[in-house]
Amino acid sequence: MTPPTRVLVLNSGSSSVKYQLLDMRDDRRLAQGLVERIGEETSRIVHTPLQGGEKREKNGPIADHAAALKAVAEELAADGLGMDSPELAAIGHRVVHGGLRFTEPTVIDDEVLAEIERLVPVAPLHNPANLVGIRTAMAMRPDLPQVAVFDTAFHTTMPESAARYAIDVETADAYRIRRYGFHGTSHAYVSRETAKLLGKEPAEVNVIVLHLGNGASASAVRGGRCVDTSMGLTPLEGLVMGTRSGDIDPAVTFHLKRVAGMSADEIDVLLNKKSGLVGLCGDNDMREIRRRIDEGDERAALAFDIYVHRLKKYIGAYYAVLGRVDAVAFTAGVGENAAPVREAAIAGLEELGLAVDADLNSVRSDEARIISPVYARVAVAVVPTDEELEIARQSYALVLDGAGSNE
Repeated sequence: MTPPTRVLVLNSGSSSVKYQLLDMRDDRRLAQGLVERIGEETSRIVHTPLQGGEKREKNGPIADHAAALKAVAEELAADGLGMDSPELAAIGHRVVHGGLRFTEPTVIDDEVLAEIERLVPVAPLHNPANLVGIRTAMAMRPDLPQVAVFDTAFHTTMPESAARYAIDVETADAYRIRRYGFHGTSHAYVSRETAKLLGKEPAEVNVIVLHLGNGASASAVRGGRCVDTSMGLTPLEGLVMGTRSGDIDPAVTFHLKRVAGMSADEIDVLLNKKSGLVGLCGDNDMREIRRRIDEGDERAALAFDIYVHRLKKYIGAYYAVLGRVDAVAFTAGVGENAAPVREAAIAGLEELGLAVDADLNSVRSDEARIISPVYARVAVAVVPTDEELEIARQSYALVLDGAGSNE
């Protein structure tokens, strides 16, 4: 009997579910979709069968995640790809925070669920939604392996010198305060694909990965293992992002409390939702910012310059951490599509062996590619990320091996 080869990937947010169904024999996507505004009267599901068939959209109230997954199952069944199919090998779930315990993809059981729940205080916006999606899927297919793939797992290889904050050790340990990092599935996928682009094995290559979306993070990857990353205890630390400040003097929070009378919740909202590019110029869409710059908008130009300045600092810092760099890889929405960001971030780093070829950089493509000139000592690459494929691959490999260790 042929073993099942399909994996359903679920990314459950607080009011949305993104999903993809893949056939792992050839990494082929069979369907994908999005359920959004769960719990509202204006809920919507958009489903796209990728092996023929038209995109379908339905609008109307979807009360909760259970109803959302039921709607997903109905859409898949309409294409002959139902969740009850014997060809389904596993359901892979994106889980944002796995702490230090979960260093690899993990088959979910009651103990794993309890640990994900214990981590809610350090991922209050993400882990609760991830848990709802997992529990709903488990209720629908209790017979099927459910696999958690953690955003933090790739970064657990960081040495203590990179992961520890310089605060009292007992306090840090008591409250799990350390640098965990995020976007790990993307950094893992892109670092490996970059090695492939160079014709080498991941163990042979040192890569700086720049995941630049509305959320943004950098990582230093030595021989396939992360040794540093820009996000920390939460996704707030590091690069300038769409609405997040990134690195900031911690005393700013005390100042805002004492002088402005702001509460902890108000400061949280300010730094996470009203800062970054949107705080600097009112826009967090890089395309709109570039349009405004072309029209002479000084606020947009300053926001862009601050964004790029922070990028350069991390490229330089991670160059120093790695000692030898084989490639700098840009990925995610901004990294893959904003040629001016790539050009500006690399400009002036020629002494480090970095350069961008203007013609290569201007080409738009969905393919991984090198955009540095042939003489450059360090390759500059654009590598489209594929977090869903990474989750599917990790989930399928775990189920296929029959592993499922929770440690």
